[in-house]
Amino acid sequence: MRLPLKMKLNIRQKIAFGLWALTVCVVGVGGLSYKYLLDIEQKIHFVEYADDLSNTILEMRRYEKNFFLYQLEDALQENEDYLNKALTMIENWSPHMRRLHGGESLKALRAELVGYQSVLKQLQTNRSASDVELLENSIRERGKNLVELANQLVAFERQRILDIIRSLKTQLVLSLAVLIVFTIFLMPFVSRKIIGPLRIIEESTMKIAHGDFRPVDVPQTHDETQQVLEAFNRMVDELKRRQDQLVQTKKLASLGILTSGIAHQLNNPLNNISTSCQIALEEVASGDTDFLRRLLVNVEQEVTRARDIVRGLLEFARVKEFTIAPTPLKHLVERTFRLISSQVPSGISMEADIPEDLVVPLDSQRMQQVLLNLYMNAIQAIKDGTGKITTRAWTDPAREKVFISVEDTGGGIAPENLSRIFDPFFTTKEVGSGTGLGLSICYGIVEQHRGTITVVSHEGEGTRFTLTLPLKSPVAVQDGEKA
Repeated sequence: MRLPLKMKLNIRQKIAFGLWALTVCVVGVGGLSYKYLLDIEQKIHFVEYADDLSNTILEMRRYEKNFFLYQLEDALQENEDYLNKALTMIENWSPHMRRLHGGESLKALRAELVGYQSVLKQLQTNRSASDVELLENSIRERGKNLVELANQLVAFERQRILDIIRSLKTQLVLSLAVLIVFTIFLMPFVSRKIIGPLRIIEESTMKIAHGDFRPVDVPQTHDETQQVLEAFNRMVDELKRRQDQLVQTKKLASLGILTSGIAHQLNNPLNNISTSCQIALEEVASGDTDFLRRLLVNVEQEVTRARDIVRGLLEFARVKEFTIAPTPLKHLVERTFRLISSQVPSGISMEADIPEDLVVPLDSQRMQQVLLNLYMNAIQAIKDGTGKITTRAWTDPAREKVFISVEDTGGGIAPENLSRIFDPFFTTKEVGSGTGLGLSICYGIVEQHRGTITVVSHEGEGTRFTLTLPLKSPVAVQDGEKA
């Protein structure tokens, strides 16, 4: 049984094989063309020789004619000299004629020259009137044959040159056609096997730069492309893990800041509960059920208040998958206000101008972290403890976008720092007062929502951050991603 054998070549081997095949084709075409050129060169030399031989035979016939017309002995001698010259030329070219198609014609020409020489010698030795006429006719006939053979030889070799040139042109056209076909075949191959995966890597790199940490599909090519993409996915997993760590670190830092305020917020309802319970214990003997009921209702209200405070803190601290869901934006902002209220000085007012019915597809926990970071920065930017932080939201249905702005009346950001505020670990706060990760994490979360975050600030006048988010759910980032 014959087993199928499938070779798996890596990119280096594919390129080497392609270059080798191209080199073989070029060398083959070049070698064949060079052979044709050598043949043409040899044929041209032989045509020159055949022309010289033909001219020699014509000279020989001219002196033959002079001898027959004028009976000049010198003419007969010249005829014989040219005859010997023609035979010598044939002898000199005989070794080269083995590789030429005109070899047989040259042999026939030599045989005719030898016959011509034999009849000429008979004429020189036999001058009887009866034989002279026969010999002269024989010489004329052989001379005529010699001229025809010489002309045929020249014409044949010239035709061979034309045939070789035609073959060379045909070969060059075919070679060009093969090269075009090879290129047409090679272009999609290179595009599919090399450029395509590189484009996937490039696009995935750009996605990572915008906070999208989805792994890429790895084609089973068994070459460097597969290895690079597999390594790329490992890098994506590691980056995702590191970003999760950074987000969690920042969240814990925020929790540390909020803890003291939360404790103060919880202390008030607990004090009220304790006071109500003490009064109820003192008044229980009086039997005033209406008064006791009011005390218990007050206790229930304070318990609900404490529960909401703890629930908001737990909701913020909980780790969960990145999940986009329709979220009432005003409710999210108000919830964040309550969470941060203990950190807001009495001289700073928190205002919100958000439509009641505005529902935005987002991950509420992560977007709350963005708002919390922006509010904390705004509070810290208002140095004298007196100012205003305003949150606004509006939509652009034509562009299917929602805009959320957080504006403060603080000291603003210096122009030289404005372009760096989203860089990781960049901070203008004192050492120990911040990690420089807050706005960088905000940037990543907003990008993960397929949105953008921009800043406008004037030193001494305040700062405005604007978030631009899609009105429709960005489905592509919902599949199991984490912030």
